[in-house]
Amino acid sequence: MLSAFVNAFRTPDLRRKLLFVLMIIVIFRAGSQIPAPGVNVANVQECLGDAANNDGVYNLINLFSGGALLQLTVFALGIMPYITASIILQLLVVVIPRLEALKKEGQAGQTKITQYTRYLTLGLALLQATGIVALARSGNLLQNCPQDLLHSDNLSTFLTMVITMTAGTAVIMWLGELITDRGVGNGMSILIFTQVVATFPSGLWSVGRQQGWWVFGVVLAVGLVIVAAVIFIEQSQRRIPVQYARRMVGRKMFGGSSTYIPLKVNQAGIIPVIFASSLLYLPAMAVQFNQTSTNPVIDFLNSYLVGGDHPLYMAVYFGLIVFFTYFYVSITFNPNEVADNMKKYGGFIPGIRAGKPTEDYLSYVLSRITLPGALYLGLIALIPLIALVLIDANQNFPFGGTSILIMVGVALDTVKQIESQLQQRNYEGFLR
Repeated sequence: MLSAFVNAFRTPDLRRKLLFVLMIIVIFRAGSQIPAPGVNVANVQECLGDAANNDGVYNLINLFSGGALLQLTVFALGIMPYITASIILQLLVVVIPRLEALKKEGQAGQTKITQYTRYLTLGLALLQATGIVALARSGNLLQNCPQDLLHSDNLSTFLTMVITMTAGTAVIMWLGELITDRGVGNGMSILIFTQVVATFPSGLWSVGRQQGWWVFGVVLAVGLVIVAAVIFIEQSQRRIPVQYARRMVGRKMFGGSSTYIPLKVNQAGIIPVIFASSLLYLPAMAVQFNQTSTNPVIDFLNSYLVGGDHPLYMAVYFGLIVFFTYFYVSITFNPNEVADNMKKYGGFIPGIRAGKPTEDYLSYVLSRITLPGALYLGLIALIPLIALVLIDANQNFPFGGTSILIMVGVALDTVKQIESQLQQRNYEGFLR
């Protein structure tokens, strides 16, 4: 593997791509540390030092921003508006015929959908920035924080911060597209990976400092086992063989090849976890905005669905992940469309007739393989919540949940991208 790294940097064009990606990451992390205009940095850092603020409503967004959200930096919103916009567009493609037609037009249609995603990202960033700055003005962004987070409470400061954070999201989109065009792999995924990894050392250090180094060693050992298990599941797939019949086109013979349809065990990725986490933010937000309320509904939400350490919360979280896994797989993989395309090009599954029987067979296999994938996502997502109860760690527990899924998934995809470019030059890749 070390020789593969050496060969990667020996290849001039690949070396330029890797150095370009590293330069963009440095710029990205620098923007995540620069405070937005009007922020009282000293008060923000003092409030962030309070352990109570490590567990808040905006924990997932803060994770995707690499801790920049609660520090109110230029890149405070991180990549979350783009992720939300991409998910919304994927759902709308199934619902709106015009978007579905664009998707079938190939590269030109995909370019239009990407443009719509950018516009929606900026709209969502404007809304989120307005909400974050409003919470900072009111003092509700950080828990138990008596200090003022802003130097001034006037309208000009408010508008300046909103515009700065929205512009920061636009810059992040641009940086991600630069990595995609001139670097290695998917730019947005690499930026997400960067932000998650940025919070990883501090999470490990806090466990060792608060719980002792013996607990730190146990957590590290368990974490390595979890990483190995996640890699195994992420690489697992069910390969459905497909045979293409020979056909004569003019004076040439085509077809006769064999291939397969790869159905991953985790076909949905991390999207169900994001869906479930976002939905469970609603009770936490309702409690946060009604802290002095004596409403029994608010009391119930605060007791059972806020905090993450109650069994009812864990059960609801697990159930939502399983539900959204089936839901997302059903809208992203269409057995009817796959069966029609196979029939159109003369393909068939050995032992299965083309058309409706192929569609039924694909649906059956997909439903069977989605169940272990959904259970796997639910268990991985519960690891930080279980750690919260067992070792009194905060919800930024490093091994488990969204963070470990992102790190392993993006790392594997990036390594495969580099490996494919090395193999084009007859070098050994990272993965054997």
